[in-house]
This record gives sequence, C-alpha cells and structure tokens, in this order.
Amino acid sequence: MRKRDTQLTTDQKALSINLDKLKYGSIVEIGAGQEVARRFFSVGAAAGTIAKTMSAYDMAVSDDIYGHADRYVSRSRLLQMLDKEFSLVVQRLTDVRPKNTTFFAYAATVTARSFKQKNECHGWVGMRVQLHPGAEPSDVIMHVRMLDNDNALQSEALGILGVNLIHGLFNYFQHPEWVVESLADGLEPERIEVDVIHFSGPYFEEVENRLMNLHLISSWLTRAVIFNPNGEVVVPGELFYRKPVMVMRGTFKPVNSVNVDMMCAGQRQFAQLEAVDEKDVVSLAEITMNSLVTGDNIDGADFLARIDLLASQGYTVMISDYLRFFRLRAYLRRYTQKPIGIVLSVRDFAVLFDEKYYEGMEGGILEAFGKLFPDNTHVYVYPSRPRGTDNQVTLDNVEVPENLRFLLAHLKENRKLLPIKPLDDSKLHIDAADVLAGLKRGRGEWEADVPENAVKLIMDERLLGFDTE
Repeated sequence: MRKRDTQLTTDQKALSINLDKLKYGSIVEIGAGQEVARRFFSVGAAAGTIAKTMSAYDMAVSDDIYGHADRYVSRSRLLQMLDKEFSLVVQRLTDVRPKNTTFFAYAATVTARSFKQKNECHGWVGMRVQLHPGAEPSDVIMHVRMLDNDNALQSEALGILGVNLIHGLFNYFQHPEWVVESLADGLEPERIEVDVIHFSGPYFEEVENRLMNLHLISSWLTRAVIFNPNGEVVVPGELFYRKPVMVMRGTFKPVNSVNVDMMCAGQRQFAQLEAVDEKDVVSLAEITMNSLVTGDNIDGADFLARIDLLASQGYTVMISDYLRFFRLRAYLRRYTQKPIGIVLSVRDFAVLFDEKYYEGMEGGILEAFGKLFPDNTHVYVYPSRPRGTDNQVTLDNVEVPENLRFLLAHLKENRKLLPIKPLDDSKLHIDAADVLAGLKRGRGEWEADVPENAVKLIMDERLLGFDTE
C-alpha cells in the first residue's frame, strides 16, 4: 500500500502547489495575520497559485463583503467566506484559465492572543476545492485551538496548518485519514489542537466523519472529541461553557440498564448542589480510546456501534485518551468553573484505588487525588450487587488495599466521594461482560438487561457481534 510522504517541509509543500499551474484560488484570513498566504509568497512562484489574498478585519467591512454575522469567529462566518470566495474565483476565472484548472478557496476566521485579550484563542479554518476540473466543490472545515502563548507563534502555527490543509486536500483526498494526519506535519505537540473536522462534497460522500474525528485523537491533534445525540461533532468550548458537567465513564459495550440508572441517579444527586441548575447540566457518557483498540488498530465498527447505542438513549458522548481521572477533570476545567461530577460504579474501585495506575507520578496516588479534587469536583459512587447474592457492595463497605483505607475514609469524610442511591435497585446485578457474551450468542436473557430501543438496534443492525457464536 502506498504510504504518505512525511518528509516534505512546510515550504516544500507550498512550493509544490505553486509549481502546479492547474491549482488556483484565493486565500482569505481574518485574525492572526496572513501567515498561510505569506508561506506561499515567500517560497516563490506564488503567481501560479494565488488569485487573491485578503484580510477583512473591520467588522463593517467584513459584513459588507460576506453579509452580517452574529459571531465573527464561527462556523457560519467561515462558510460565508468560503461561499463568497469560491464563487468569485470560479466566476471570474473559469473562462480565462486553462480548462483543466481546479479552483479552491481557503478561509480562516480566528481570535488570537493580543495585548488586550487573554481569552480563548481559537477559530474556524476551512477549504472549498474542486478535486477534478469542473467538478462540484468539496469542503473540509475544522475548529482549532491555538495553544502557544505568543501571538507571533500562534500565527506561525496557523500558517503551517493552512499549508498542510491545502497540500493535504490536493494530494491525499482519496485517503481522508491522511489529510487528517498531515495537519500535524511540522507542528510540535501542544501548539495547535483540532477538536472538530468535517468532510463534505462529492469526493467525500463515503467518508464517515465520526471516524475522521476519532482519527484526530490517534493523530495527536486533540485529546477528546464529543458527539451530540444526533451523531454530530460539537465544539467542546461551546458545549461546556459555564455549565456544570456530569460524566459517566465506561465501555458501554453495550449500554445497559444499570448505566441508565447510574446516570439518572447521579444527575438527581448532582442537581442538589447549590451551584448546579439542573436545566444547565451537561451529561456525558465518556469512553476512553484504549477500549476502542483491537490489536494495533481502532475498531471502527465497534466504535460506531457504541456511539449509536448511546445516542439511542439520548446521550452526548465523549471519546478521550484520558486514562487517569484527574486529566479528564483538567480537560473540563478548561471550559467551565461550575461543578464537575463523575459517576462511577463501585465495581471500578479496583482501578481508581490501584496504585500501579499512578506509577510515574512523583506523588503517586496522593498526587492524583489531589489533582482530581482541588475544587468543586465530586465522584458519585453507584453500588453493585454481584449476581447470585443479596449483598450490596456500596461506598460504605467496598474494600480497598489496607494501606489506602484511611485515604478512602478521608475522601468520604470530606464529601469528595459520595454514595448514590439507585432509582431502581433491581438492576444492580447486571454485568457488562455477561451482557456482551449473551448477545453474541443471539437472543436471550441479556435483552432484559438492556434498554428496549437499544436491544432493537443491536438486533436490527447486528451490532457488537450479535448472534455470531
């Protein structure tokens, strides 16, 4: 199989586009200078590629060109820019350029670090492109966060990212995952985060955008992506801004009735906090990347099945590579100072209190818990009743290693760990592994342990290996 060329520098990529006389278009950038255009100009031969560059900083000027926008750094503004610029380049140049020219428009609207502002540095970046002469255009748009602390460095990083996008789309459009991977070329980790990407148009009709967003994580372009119940990728900063957040961690293979009761019971208790308005709570089902990997590869079908089943219950789903709980909390704290709740089954205490889990940290498990609970964060612990017994395992009687018993007592006494009372204690026996093993054998007792609409989806779509054994 052909491999992607990872040796080209940013300037080499820009020059290769400039030397191709059949790729021609506009580059418009609002915010953080005109670094993408500068890259193409600085390597030479830009007259072969660039029909126009522009930067309309003044809002009145920008509105006059693109139409009014309620928010100037937004997906809708980016689409206005792409619509206008691509239409213009095609209208003006189709009759005067060679017939086999492929036209494009690159656009970016961002807010970068400035002398006056210390706010979130982010923006929308995209490209509309003909991938065959005369073809209807295809789009790739993405939301980015600039992580450098200096305006010049942020501008430089955006310039590299833009060149990568333009080069990647022209050269790798038949391998969309390569387009994603190439975005990171020439960028050190932690300079740019891409937390949303969307492919559309005639050359991307078969692209599963949820998998492309998952590929952002495996390509180290972000640490988490979030899907709403409609399966659409959402911008974390918009979803979490000034909202209390309740997270249920799990594998959800498949989502079962005890998961549903855990979330409902956790939400009810979380809403009792003084700083929580129930109507504002963002409820997440979170899956870690390691549970999606089979061998060395991500199991795409397995991932999509779990997303669809959680969506059938109305859940917003977060996929992350945060194995340690405190890193999940730190991620959410980027966007909100409201309370954070993590709902956890007592069955998972073996992981939470396993000191091996925190190897490599100078302060070990004490440091980890210190980072998990520095402010208004709580872990809500849901009980269990092992199948075949009448005894509940709860926060009050769960066993942890002897040397950690006083730590557990401290966290309970200070209300960092809180017990949850189930809404339906008839579900406490459910074991996710038993449910999965049962559904692989076909219809059976497992159906009583899974929400009815999820059962129907599993059987209709033959998800997660239904009836394969």
